[in-house]
This record gives sequence, structure tokens and C-alpha cells, in this order.
Amino acid sequence: MSIEKVREYFRGSGMEERIREFPVSSATVELAAKAVGVEPGRIAKSMSFRLGEDAIVIVMAGDARVDNARYKARFHAKAKMLRFDEAHTLIGHDPGGVCSFALPEGVRTYLDVSLRRFATVFPAAGSANSAIEMTCEELERCSSGFTAWVDVCRGWRPEENGEEGAQ
Repeated sequence: MSIEKVREYFRGSGMEERIREFPVSSATVELAAKAVGVEPGRIAKSMSFRLGEDAIVIVMAGDARVDNARYKARFHAKAKMLRFDEAHTLIGHDPGGVCSFALPEGVRTYLDVSLRRFATVFPAAGSANSAIEMTCEELERCSSGFTAWVDVCRGWRPEENGEEGAQ
């Protein structure tokens, strides 16, 4: 079970005790926000993509969406999400529980700047009914194969939502 891999991954650091399991699904941003009791933006959704022959994970704010032009400019390829069976095999977590923890060797993790506006965020912890609260610094430090912070998302900036000039 994937959540057990994540618990083992955090064992020794004391962070396994911070994993929360819910009696309801937290497999989507909306469900996770409701289960945790926070705004959707604070859910750190992890999406898995194929990049050439490799699999990568990009963790972004729950209210952000991949911007194809920014993705292509950063990775020099079109964004291609992994299918369910590919995510299970290549990432080791099923969609709904994909996270950046306890990933197989060689899987790179990127964190999107959309997360940085929050003091803490809630990524999944390997199952479709779990989450762990972390700061962005903890997320960076704890993410398997952390490679870089990227800016590949849209829809979260105030100016993109008709709130130009808003603070």
C-alpha cells in the first residue's frame, strides 16, 4: 500500500505522525480541501507526466492549472500526463494519492511557484484519503528527487483572474 511506503519514508524524522487519514476521499482538490478544511489553493496537487522516457512529478497549488506554453518553454516538450497504469508503475502511487514522497529512483520532482504564497500546504500522502501539512521548505526538503522550483501553471495569479491591481 502506497501510504505505508510514505509512512516508512517519513519514519525516523517524526513526520509520519503528521500524516492525516480521512474517512472520506481526498482524491480531488475539492474533496481534499473539504476533508482538510482549507481553501482549495492550499491543497498541493501532484501531477505525474512523461518527459521523454522519464516520469516526473510536478506539485502545484490546488487552484493552479498547467499552462501548456509555460510547460513547453520549461521542459521543451508538450505536457503529457501519465495514464493510471503508468502512474502506478512509474511513480508508485495511484492517481488520487500521487505525491512527491517515496518515489522510485530517477523520478524527478518539480515544485511550482504557485505554492509559495501559502505558509503551509497539504500534499497527499500516498492514498486517496490522506494528506500531510507542510511548509514549502519542508516540501522541498522531503520531496524525492527534488530538482527545481518551476513556473509552469496558470489560473492562480490575481491578474489572471481579473483582479489586476489586487494585493
